[in-house]
Amino acid sequence: MLKRNTPSWYGLVQAAEVLAYCLGVGLFLSQGEKIFQKFNYVLAPVLMLVLFSVSALICGLLVFYRPYKFFFDGKKKEAIDIVLATTAWLFFFMLVILLLVLGSNPR
Repeated sequence: MLKRNTPSWYGLVQAAEVLAYCLGVGLFLSQGEKIFQKFNYVLAPVLMLVLFSVSALICGLLVFYRPYKFFFDGKKKEAIDIVLATTAWLFFFMLVILLLVLGSNPR
């Protein structure tokens, strides 16, 4: 069990936040045809680029805001450890999702 207020704990929480955000965007995109039945072919790519930019900003804030605060409070090692822990947890979540997708895809 992870102790609270440790780099591993912060990494898990931040990775879970990114995963939840990605799940929300994925659900939004999967319902795209229902939401945008008739869409403008010029504005659709613009919408996707803006969504991509906003997503990069949100994920960047979710991953780097806490380490940023730690770094400038003089806790540089903890800041780096949080970023590495978040990366490891995101990689773990990606592998789990990959296995779920591959396991649910009949061949």
